[in-house]
Amino acid sequence: MTERLEQQIAFLNEADKLKSVSRATRLCDGSRFENTAEHSWHLTLYALVLSDQAGPDVDIGHVIKMLILHDLVEIDAGDNPIFGTFDGTEVEAQEKVAADRIFGLLPRDIAERLRPVWEEFEAAQTPSARFAKSLDRFQPPMQNLASGGGSWTDYNVTEQMIDERVGRKINIGAPALWTFARAKIRAFFAARRNT
Repeated sequence: MTERLEQQIAFLNEADKLKSVSRATRLCDGSRFENTAEHSWHLTLYALVLSDQAGPDVDIGHVIKMLILHDLVEIDAGDNPIFGTFDGTEVEAQEKVAADRIFGLLPRDIAERLRPVWEEFEAAQTPSARFAKSLDRFQPPMQNLASGGGSWTDYNVTEQMIDERVGRKINIGAPALWTFARAKIRAFFAARRNT
């Protein structure tokens, strides 16, 4: 029993490192960049509050599990901003190695229960995973809009780039959220063109 508890606490202590992984997205008030732990927490809240936007086959409890686990790999692999420059294949390989190590800290039965949840999110093949992925892509634009542009300004992002890199991914699992976001994004960029 003591060894099992030691493993569980070791995993939880390791997960604390997410608080030190900086992301490219600023807080809504623009005061600083968020960290990955804050992002994961905020996404779980998004799932709870926006559950009415999910399809009938979506299990919100399962979505919350995915969202709290999905970025654990950033402890080792770091954050790769969607508008940054990176090799997607290399990132995927790094994240799998990170998942092996991090989930490997857990007792086998817990690892065998949680690792597949992370893999399901990554594959985005189930209705719950598609909704979770949509929320993961929806939250940063909402924060960028709230902070006056945030990382869009930092990365010289255009409206077309958002449509291509974010819009499709939101639309797959939450079309109404993409319709909402797209209208806000268009208004934001139209206002910038007019100043």
